[in-house]
Amino acid sequence: MLSVKNELLAILADALERLSPGAGAKAAFETPKVAAHGDFACTAAMQLAKPLKLNPRQVAQDLIDALQATTPYQQWVEALEIAGPGFINIRLKPAAKQQVVREVLQQADRFGYQESNGQRVLVEFVSANPTGPLHVGHGRQAALGDAISNLFATQGWNVHREFYYNDAGVQIDTLTKSTQLRAKGFKPGDDCWPTDSDNPLAKNFYNGDYIADIAEAFKAKATVKADDREFTANGDVEDYDNIRQFAVAYLRNEQDKDLQAFNLHFDQYYLESSLYSSGRVDATVNKLVANGKTYEQDGALWLKSTDYGDDKDRVMRKKDGTYTYFVPDVAYHIAKWERGFAKVVNIQGTDHHGTIARVRAGLQAADVGIPLGYPDYVLHTMVRVVRGGEEVKISKRAGSYVTLRDLIEWTSKDAVRFFLLSRKPDTEYTFDVDLAVAQNNDNPVYYVQYAHARICSVLRAWQEAAQAAGQSASVANLQTTDLSPLQGPQAQALMLQLAKYPAMLTAACDGEAPHDVTFFLRELAASYHSYYDAERILVDDEPTKLARLALVAATAQVLRNGLAVLGVDAPEKM
Repeated sequence: MLSVKNELLAILADALERLSPGAGAKAAFETPKVAAHGDFACTAAMQLAKPLKLNPRQVAQDLIDALQATTPYQQWVEALEIAGPGFINIRLKPAAKQQVVREVLQQADRFGYQESNGQRVLVEFVSANPTGPLHVGHGRQAALGDAISNLFATQGWNVHREFYYNDAGVQIDTLTKSTQLRAKGFKPGDDCWPTDSDNPLAKNFYNGDYIADIAEAFKAKATVKADDREFTANGDVEDYDNIRQFAVAYLRNEQDKDLQAFNLHFDQYYLESSLYSSGRVDATVNKLVANGKTYEQDGALWLKSTDYGDDKDRVMRKKDGTYTYFVPDVAYHIAKWERGFAKVVNIQGTDHHGTIARVRAGLQAADVGIPLGYPDYVLHTMVRVVRGGEEVKISKRAGSYVTLRDLIEWTSKDAVRFFLLSRKPDTEYTFDVDLAVAQNNDNPVYYVQYAHARICSVLRAWQEAAQAAGQSASVANLQTTDLSPLQGPQAQALMLQLAKYPAMLTAACDGEAPHDVTFFLRELAASYHSYYDAERILVDDEPTKLARLALVAATAQVLRNGLAVLGVDAPEKM
């Protein structure tokens, strides 16, 4: 049906161009809000009426006359009707809708994909400092980043997934001190353990059980290996630097386990320390100074970020000579640009909202050719976790928050991914653990996966019956099946839903909105369940049976494709 739609759209563009030069470029079909009004709608007549100084219904009639004179409209369109002030409603013939079944079966897991556009995009996400286990907020970010990366891939982009983390600084210092105290046999509550709530350092001390685990492994002279590093402890509780390196490696290993449980992989881990050791931070600061975009005041170096729309100028280098955290961010994004990534998307929590203006200001002030608005940001809110009707706030393992691994162990990787992607990123979300494990239609991931498993059961029954009769039954052979028996309203509604998938993917990618995929899958599952209830599939009449099998096999394929974009499995049995 996609080919049919494109063919009809090309004819519409040609007709519009003849009515009004330049109008052809704006040719488009919309989906009627009321299904009974038709399969496509066109508003071009109302848009052209004023410049042409004609009644919009007359323009609509002229357009209909031109379209009906063409072979494609005669072949695929059942009716063209004028509605209201000049809408054109288009009703397709069943044969047009049936084409999507063949397209899906032929293209299989590439259905909805666009050809390579030759462009590269870097998606940076998770980017958690190695100071503790990943929490559910990181989980939302992981699901978003992976799904957005997958969406870009469907649209022909070459996608690079990157994890950036701070392996130095105050937080790593606090991690090291916490681990050293544990290694020496102390614990939270002991006299030597910081307890002054007015002391910022005390507030940031890490009290979770995982710190004790690191300390024990350190004393045992363990070797830990993460995706980006390997380190062996020497067991000396006085060797601060050795403790620091081991603790970072240990927690990177722990985070890798969390990510593996989430079936998530990165192309590169980028260390903040490398920006300093390579001289990139100093080079960036020197460039900003040389460009006249900074000034000294009160012993600090300031960026003139108000020149670029920020609400106030920002300190770059503090009195003690250390840089504020947005300075390496600017250096990092210059590095992204120099690595050839003209398109960059950062997935971050809403608490990073304030950094957007200053990072973009720094990039413009550096004057290295980076366009305005670079990089893109997708900001997400945190996640509340509810279990047994009560909010869960504390994990013993982490000490103060629910970890991503907790959530996966309580439910499943699939439930966590689907649930965390089911709302707009900036929407507050409550993760209901009980709902996530429920095996009923109220659980959205179960509802979608069950539709897929239900189809697989039908296909298995068909194949087993054929095998018992000594016949061949292959889904691949359904590509050439006569689809004309697919005439019923539920079958046609299901085919129309399948046909929406490619455009939905494109829109979801453009809007960096994977929640659109979850909405589509739920609608597709609902459409399938309605069809299943309306028409028996394994009927005695062979042509009808094969046509219906082709339709449900195509539906299973699109369900698989959409779930794959979300990183969710499509089980064949449930």
